[in-house]
Amino acid sequence: MTALPGSDLSGAISRLFVYPVKSCAGIEVQEALLTETGLALDRAWMVVDAQGVFLTQRTLPRMALIRPQLVGGELVLAAPGMPPLHVALGAAQDLAKSHTPATATVWRDTVPAWDVGAAAAQWFGDFLGQPCRLVRFDPAHRRLSSMDWTAGVEAPNQFADGFALLLASEASLAELNARLVAAGQAPVGMERFRPNVVLAGLEAHDEDRVDMVRVDVGSGLAHLQPVKPCARCPIPNIDPVTADCSTAVTDALQAYRQDPRVGGAVTFGMNAIVRQGVGCVLRVGQPVAADVLFA
Repeated sequence: MTALPGSDLSGAISRLFVYPVKSCAGIEVQEALLTETGLALDRAWMVVDAQGVFLTQRTLPRMALIRPQLVGGELVLAAPGMPPLHVALGAAQDLAKSHTPATATVWRDTVPAWDVGAAAAQWFGDFLGQPCRLVRFDPAHRRLSSMDWTAGVEAPNQFADGFALLLASEASLAELNARLVAAGQAPVGMERFRPNVVLAGLEAHDEDRVDMVRVDVGSGLAHLQPVKPCARCPIPNIDPVTADCSTAVTDALQAYRQDPRVGGAVTFGMNAIVRQGVGCVLRVGQPVAADVLFA
């Protein structure tokens, strides 16, 4: 795709995903409100164990089978063999009326949260086979991304692993799938990598080497800044449809995606922060442009 004037690269947003409950399935959307913590309602909820420590597909692959929907003023969760669980979205100022104060630990951060209640705890416990609770991030709290990677910029996120957004490109997935097929493996979908924003029109892994991604939102530009390569855990090895596990994806990435910026870890996609455009709406099809940091 021809670069826009004054930019090295250009393309467009091809897909958008929101993950309301950390490590459960995502929702593909055509548009999403951009907030300072990423896409609205992204990782606003999290499942924790009896000690308040976060649970993920890394140890509980069945979480991939929990599928959220946003219906009216509710988050509706479905899972095989389970009745739907309805969770009120609620305004931030109303959380204290229907939730209990709690704390939750995600990686090294222990943050204030709101416990959604006994019905949600029972639902998740029954499906996952262990005591657990569903908590909501306290919107009054600012959990900041590592400023070692943001160059000192205060960039908040909610229950994401560490950053507001994850960017990936269609070309990067195509490159991986070509390698998988050549090795006699089945191609995989983008859902395995859990991005928020998928870009079309770039070359494979261009997202690794650009500075500010500028999105034309119609009324101006939103600025999404890639700051850290996304080191991949075993979650991309989990089939999001069946929750079956195979090492094929990691094995393929290991052959060509070791990144010295993160100690040689296998990476796919870039963690990003929101630098401009809070309150704008990102939409599939919006043009994007970026400048290359290195070849």
